[in-house]
Amino acid sequence: MHELEVATQKRCQIIDITKRLASIINDNKIEEGIMTVFVPHTTAGVTINENGDPDVKRDLLYQLEKIAPQSEEFHHFEGNSDAHVKSTLTGVSLQVIIENGELCLGTWQSVYLCEYDGPRHRKVWVHIK
Repeated sequence: MHELEVATQKRCQIIDITKRLASIINDNKIEEGIMTVFVPHTTAGVTINENGDPDVKRDLLYQLEKIAPQSEEFHHFEGNSDAHVKSTLTGVSLQVIIENGELCLGTWQSVYLCEYDGPRHRKVWVHIK
């Protein structure tokens, strides 16, 4: 297993981690397999989406905020229930195929860590089989 550390800068933020994942593949000379990416946090997530237009990340965060806005009506005492909902919506894990030493992503796809309760220091666990 490999661990990445990601320092987030904002309360809600989407950070491209694709190059860091590719480095794990290259550094370990992995030609084929399945990469599992897991975020061990309840107020963060991971997703695959478009990397060509930075407005896509902004639009995703905008819509997630509309679906689960911060609200005093939540009962959770930490005041971050919206972050828990957003994490549930994006999920905390994903898998990507590795072939010929590369992640099999579409032309415009990248892997993103999604921060919903930052800024924080987040961990991303990576397992390749």
